[in-house]
Amino acid sequence: MNYLNAKSAPAREDRHKTNIAFGGTAAKMKGCLQKDCFGKDGCLNLSSRSFTQTHGCQFTLSLAILNSIRNAVIVMHAPIGCGICSIGNVGVNKTFKQLRDPSAEGVIWLSTNLDEADVIGGGERKLREAVLYADRELRPETIIVANGCVPALIGDDVDSILSDLQEQTAAVIVPIHCEGFKTKVMATAYDAVYHGILKNYVRQPNREKYIVEREFEEMERQYRISRNVNILNVGSMSRADELELERILTGIGLNVRFIPCYAEPEDFSYSLETSLNVSICGTHDDYFVEHIKEKYNIPFLIDTIPIGRKNTDRWILRIAKHFDLEKEAQRFIENENRILDASLEKYRGVLKGKKVFLAGGEVRIVATAEIIQDLGMEVTGLKAHHFDQFVEPIFDALENIDDVVVGVATNQPFEQANLLRRLKPDVLITHVGGNNIAAKHGLPLFPLFGPSYNYMGYSGVFEIARRINRILKNNQFNKNLAEYTALPFKEEWYAKEPFAYIKE
Repeated sequence: MNYLNAKSAPAREDRHKTNIAFGGTAAKMKGCLQKDCFGKDGCLNLSSRSFTQTHGCQFTLSLAILNSIRNAVIVMHAPIGCGICSIGNVGVNKTFKQLRDPSAEGVIWLSTNLDEADVIGGGERKLREAVLYADRELRPETIIVANGCVPALIGDDVDSILSDLQEQTAAVIVPIHCEGFKTKVMATAYDAVYHGILKNYVRQPNREKYIVEREFEEMERQYRISRNVNILNVGSMSRADELELERILTGIGLNVRFIPCYAEPEDFSYSLETSLNVSICGTHDDYFVEHIKEKYNIPFLIDTIPIGRKNTDRWILRIAKHFDLEKEAQRFIENENRILDASLEKYRGVLKGKKVFLAGGEVRIVATAEIIQDLGMEVTGLKAHHFDQFVEPIFDALENIDDVVVGVATNQPFEQANLLRRLKPDVLITHVGGNNIAAKHGLPLFPLFGPSYNYMGYSGVFEIARRINRILKNNQFNKNLAEYTALPFKEEWYAKEPFAYIKE
């Protein structure tokens, strides 16, 4: 798996046969993941609809990660409108960068502001001017150039320009080829970002000034490295989530570093001084860890995500096994579960029997469904952005899930509206950005993730229970919204089968 000689990462449709159009049951989805089917007859790679309302864009998802990197300036080589998503990130990212480094600045981004004339004459001059301006006026450690659809379509030679500019700038220049039109699978954005990181940031650290003169000190350093773990965080993790996972792994004797979100460019060099790379989400990280294993022979773990009691137990034990710390891990798990059971008792009685619909990233919604079942609630439906093999181990934590309705769609809110009308859940759990239409159903909405809240580990289970309980008690705003606003769908659509436009 070496794609680093290419200009950009391949699309997920080609690399994983990723599915973005599916309607059926969980049992049918799991059947598509079976070995005889996956990758041979193409049952996963169903990506066609006779009608499509909207898709996600890998350019904007790439920026969600890139905007979090510290000591960096982002240059968007695209029309000005492609940067609209970053406006909402400015204050948020500054706050959460400063939780890692109090002196960190917020999001600094520029746009080449391509217009009609540039579509005809090319945007290369504007790109040169923007990069040189960023280096001269802002003096960042790195300049990240995110390449949009327009320069790719008109043929701007971005890589040659940036290679030439690297000789004229102090900052490290990193091209990210994340043109939205090249893939229907928005998650290709993760590969695009890691492609740039692997080619430009990841290298053995220069430790010449730290030459160890005494053998004991070198042995001590090697022992420390032997207990180091890289946790590959995701944009949907909060600092509270990181602290919880650090608490857990420190509790069994390991040292933890988090990358790529909110990291500094230098952190990617020192990330090679580790014994294990642990992916929080295979959808997010497999491109990175596979390349690191191939190039530097550092092992990795891709299994489940530590959301929910069972998933967290499994995640800890898989890591502990690598370090021969299973006894320590088992003691830790037993103690945490005892405390958690006592803490959840008062919520189970209130929440028992409530129906829940979950929509969002495949790994995250299936893992969160385990918490829902743990609380005595019923999972009535799932809607994933896409699905591939990385969701398979997470189903192991769920019970009686085979008949649950599953839809797969990157956005496509018309399908979700139909499902919600049919299934009539008591609570909808979804991404914040997908709540605008969903709220008009009058349902209590619980965000699938949030940068200020704890979702992962044992404390995350308690926090989710506490917050769902609170949301169910106070849903008057959404009820009023449903009463006085109308959804844009006709009754004829609700009478149709919700997956009528998926082409098998």
